[in-house]
Amino acid sequence: KVSGLRLIIAVHDTTLGPAAGGTRYWRYGSEDEAIADALRLSRGMTYKNASMGLDFGGSKCVIYNDPEDKSDLLLRAAGRFIEMLSGRVNTGEDVGLTPDDVEVMAQTCHYLVGRPHKSGDPSKAAAFGTYVSIRASLAHAFGHPETKGRTIAI
Repeated sequence: KVSGLRLIIAVHDTTLGPAAGGTRYWRYGSEDEAIADALRLSRGMTYKNASMGLDFGGSKCVIYNDPEDKSDLLLRAAGRFIEMLSGRVNTGEDVGLTPDDVEVMAQTCHYLVGRPHKSGDPSKAAAFGTYVSIRASLAHAFGHPETKGRTIAI
């Protein structure tokens, strides 16, 4: 069957090891916009992975189909394509994907992280990282990380 998948895989750097970064499912205005976002996000993943001392470079996968068209067929097709890279790219959940979507991709791909029954849903770690970043920003700006009595907008 033809899935209609529109997938971009951007690899920024593999100096420290194979590339790693989430798969984003997003509606973009154009293919050029999707490519630019994938490149920007893959660069960010290089620095995130390095700053955490991980032996991974940075990548980002972008599925730029209409979110209303998301289907198991399309997700399995994305998994097959990532699988063909034989571990040079590792991915998982990002904006627009759910842990259940990642499980569907896992039917055709071994290079996935953040699976509910494996390494877990990454959203809790992302939320904790946001909290720690807020406290670090407060410490830098005000000399202490206390959040009590502060209004913070993200």
